[in-house]
Amino acid sequence: MIDRLETRLLLRPEDLRPTDDRFEVVGVFNPGAVFWDGEVILLVRVAERPRQKIPGFTGLPRFDPDLGLVIDWVPSDELQPMDPRVVRSRTTGRIRLTSVSHLRVVFCGAGRQVREVSPTTFRPSTLLEEYGVEDPRITVLEDRCYFTYVAVSRHGPATALASTTNFQTFRRHGIIFCPENKDVVLFPERVEGRFHAIHRPVCAAPFTPPEMWIARSMDLRFWGEHSALDLGSAHDQESQGSMRRTPTGAGSQWRLGRVGAGAPPIRMEAGWLEIYHGCSVAPALGLVGAYQGGALLLDKNDPTTVLSRSPGPILAPDQSFERAGFVPNIIFPTGVIRDGEQLLVYCGAADMYTEVVVLSERAILQQLKP
Repeated sequence: MIDRLETRLLLRPEDLRPTDDRFEVVGVFNPGAVFWDGEVILLVRVAERPRQKIPGFTGLPRFDPDLGLVIDWVPSDELQPMDPRVVRSRTTGRIRLTSVSHLRVVFCGAGRQVREVSPTTFRPSTLLEEYGVEDPRITVLEDRCYFTYVAVSRHGPATALASTTNFQTFRRHGIIFCPENKDVVLFPERVEGRFHAIHRPVCAAPFTPPEMWIARSMDLRFWGEHSALDLGSAHDQESQGSMRRTPTGAGSQWRLGRVGAGAPPIRMEAGWLEIYHGCSVAPALGLVGAYQGGALLLDKNDPTTVLSRSPGPILAPDQSFERAGFVPNIIFPTGVIRDGEQLLVYCGAADMYTEVVVLSERAILQQLKP
């Protein structure tokens, strides 16, 4: 762990009005961040759920291209709560989200406080986004701001791509990674003539601990040459051809439940610095493991090569608003802005709040071990 230089809570649910009077805002979190037009701009995920309560029923929201936001009222005894975010049908085994998300533009000046919450939104528009658009990551490429986002539908969470030059109008480029794949971040420049992305495929058959992968593209739309990143530790503890597992140390326990990219990589003299996230295994059904942040350094000419990594997390949920919220014990880094020798790391907290954590760039690099 490294010491935080500063932590600022930027947005709470009560800071934003819902897009529909039938709904309430339950979370403003997981922001994409970029320095553009002379200031820091965030794209913040805004989660809303039905305000009305009907005894014996659960309201499940979705987006319909013709009708807009729709609430499906389902008998509660037909549903099994999985965690605060998800319910499962006892009949079909299919899951639904208890909220639906869109993205909101927020202007932050120098980056340490909110200057303006814009009325501009990026909302679901097709059936491939019927359960919401989530968790944007922003990268500047060739004079445009490209952002990946999670498009959630009955087909599962996919990753889509959009872009803008003014944060008032947006161009959609479609699905770039099919379900289930999320936590996709783009590198801010071509490497060896190709675009690169970190992505997180989810394998239903658990042959391996959670992984991140690298993919390459010539045009940002069609991706190939996939390869897994070697995160070490958790993978090393499974012997080849055997189900026997050696005891895991504290260094890997924090990411044995889930792992994925956090903020888009930033170029350092020594390589690409990636601040990513991991989640511990949930302690019981209906609970969620703790989300924390770690760091990787990737080779500048071959990002599939991990040069060094933090032995454990560099960020943990230790603030009160990170430990208690819609989903407790979450700090989820999704954007980073370089400010001199400091990094402004933008995070979601407890699936409810947006914060910025200021870290020393030097302190992070000193934590990394081969």
